[in-house]
Amino acid sequence: MQTAEATAVMVVAWARDGRFREIAALFAPLLRAALTAETLQAAWLAETAGTGPVTDLGEPSSESLRPDLIRVSVPVVCERGQFTAVMSVDSAGLLNGLRLAPPVGEPWAAPSYADPDAFEERDVKVGAGALSVAGTVTVPRGDGPWPGVVLLSGGGPFDRDATSGPNKPLKDLAWGLASRGVAVLRHDKVTFTHAAEVTAADDFTMTREYVPYAVAAVRLLQEETHVDVGRVFVVGHSMGGKVAPRVAETEPSVAGVVILAGDAEPMHRAAVRVVGHLAALDPGPHSEAVLEEITRQAATVETALSPRTPREDLPFGLPASYWLDLRFYDPVATAVRLDKPLLILQGGRDYQVTVENDLSLWREGLAGRPNVTIQIHEADDHLFFPGTEPSTPAGYMAPQHVDAAVIADIAAWLDCQLQHGPCIRVETPQANQIS
Repeated sequence: MQTAEATAVMVVAWARDGRFREIAALFAPLLRAALTAETLQAAWLAETAGTGPVTDLGEPSSESLRPDLIRVSVPVVCERGQFTAVMSVDSAGLLNGLRLAPPVGEPWAAPSYADPDAFEERDVKVGAGALSVAGTVTVPRGDGPWPGVVLLSGGGPFDRDATSGPNKPLKDLAWGLASRGVAVLRHDKVTFTHAAEVTAADDFTMTREYVPYAVAAVRLLQEETHVDVGRVFVVGHSMGGKVAPRVAETEPSVAGVVILAGDAEPMHRAAVRVVGHLAALDPGPHSEAVLEEITRQAATVETALSPRTPREDLPFGLPASYWLDLRFYDPVATAVRLDKPLLILQGGRDYQVTVENDLSLWREGLAGRPNVTIQIHEADDHLFFPGTEPSTPAGYMAPQHVDAAVIADIAAWLDCQLQHGPCIRVETPQANQIS
């Protein structure tokens, strides 16, 4: 039998050559339940639509996860970029996990606004039972009591830092806020730690992906000796921002919510818009195939979704239960029902979650609320990395850090909540007041 590394390289070569059904034949039962050949093909086309055709495969690297399971990473070099195919291969040579990830970059370096001497960190376990995940608590030195925030990352199998190539935007936020006197808890997503188990479940939902872990993290942070139990907030990025109002509704002790580039447009419609945007930037057969497939799948969500709809007919290989949960969740309406302060930050260069398609819905739904703060950082992209050029997927791969102004805004807003009074400024003549 060939080695796990040889199997992984063979799988990537098959994907390059379009042999997705042969790859699917190597799936272990759990992965087979979660991923079809068609879904894998759509994911591969979506990745290579941005990076271009594969030109070379790098040397694989591997690590043992347990005696019968090895994780292998294969660098994939393309005409306009690169990514990494990461898979878990068991002792029988079957695939137990497969994902396409950003390339491994240079080691992360602390941003200039972080002072590692100002805080302490330790690891914690978030959640109960077999599907618990690892997290990190970052607490300022001193007696406090400090306000606290729980960080929620965006959609996808992210670790606690939301690692994207050489960048770690949630670690930027954690270290930046802790340097300003805010305790922070961030954790790996269940889709990162237990990918095969949860994505194979036919009842998997966004709520199950986020809410139990966020609530557990809030309660853990409230137990910290030097944290103010009455001032623990939820800070969510992208899908984490979308679900943050539901977390606050579920856990009444949450003091308020910060939404960073939170999507309000229905996700299946946003997927078509984003893929169409990328296809226009890089026209060609790959892009056309991806746009056609995602448009077909989104139409199924829009008009023909039922609990029995097969995964291969739905975007991103997510089960019907996931899309049904999204259909019945309105993040803006949920935020309106909350009697809690809200801070909504948006990047002006963001093409994924946009001022026009998403922030406009937050503004409309929350108009007139005196405890809602809205701020646009015009130079920032979806990850709140500042720049001047139009944002593209490749732009996320350059080593950089979350905008220092975003850290300052969150810290100032948290401090404002301590004062128990409005601190109003006007965003634009047409926008809500920021309070």
